[in-house]
Amino acid sequence: MSAVLEIQGLQKTYRSRKGVRRALDGFDMVVEAGQVHGFLGPNGSGKTTTLRTLLGLIRPNGGRMAILGREVPAALPEVAGSVGAIVESPQFFANFTAQDTLRLLADAGGVEPARVFEVLELVGLRDRATDRVKTYSLGMKQRLAVASALLKNPKLLILDEPANGLDPGGIREMRTLMRNLAESGMTVVLSSHILAEIQLICDSVTIIAAGRRVAAGAVADVLAQHASSSVRVRLESAADLAASAGALRQLGAQVTVESDHLMVSGLDRPSAITRVLAGNGVFVSELSPVSVDLESVFLELTGTAPVEGEHRQVDQTVMAPAGPAQGGWGH
Repeated sequence: MSAVLEIQGLQKTYRSRKGVRRALDGFDMVVEAGQVHGFLGPNGSGKTTTLRTLLGLIRPNGGRMAILGREVPAALPEVAGSVGAIVESPQFFANFTAQDTLRLLADAGGVEPARVFEVLELVGLRDRATDRVKTYSLGMKQRLAVASALLKNPKLLILDEPANGLDPGGIREMRTLMRNLAESGMTVVLSSHILAEIQLICDSVTIIAAGRRVAAGAVADVLAQHASSSVRVRLESAADLAASAGALRQLGAQVTVESDHLMVSGLDRPSAITRVLAGNGVFVSELSPVSVDLESVFLELTGTAPVEGEHRQVDQTVMAPAGPAQGGWGH
């Protein structure tokens, strides 16, 4: 695969009376062709700044960016026709219909009028095409925004929170659309607060915190790097939790006592748990491995402070084991 999007050492600083704030501090990102790539970060991490800088809406202070192999922002006029994007909240004329809105955009962009009906069909708005935008729900406006980004049938599609305002059925339809677009050869960069959806839909991810990359790679690889060996143990009687924790610690396990179960790690074989507890007259009602998901990895990584060093990403350094996550997804 070839890289459709490349960012190296991207820097953006803002000056105010309070001093200098580094919105981007040597950020790196690579997106390969034909992927659905998740771009994740808590509020204030530099995610939207990255997208706006990439699209020429903000001037960077340093670093390199390339789209479809061409350096931007210098080559933006040449590659703009191959890029569709939604960044932050899209705005439309309230008294225009969806059909009129897209026809206006198509005419301005030199797109064939027939494409308007194709994209309305793709996003599920064809039956509401002649209704005024002011009658649309938030989710319908979001569908219209996606339709506008698809008008040019771009090679690279950048979507910032495309599921905003959608109900569960709409989210599923958007997921299917993104996968179909990728299978047709389009590359999709997707930013979303719905981490479970990112895990389902994306081939790869980049996670940003405090202007630095903290993780990048295939979704399965990122999850595997943070896989847990912990086991959840529930007992027939909660009164046995404390004594059972002591018995397992004597075996060499690390044990955390929760209100109705034990979290046990440090044992090669889970069968040792049942054997020891049964020997103490305690019986297990549940023994299950704790699986890691993208949300837990995200919360762990975005609670990690960036390291010092020019253009050095957090995930390129050896870090001490992280404590409880202090960051998190802003709602």
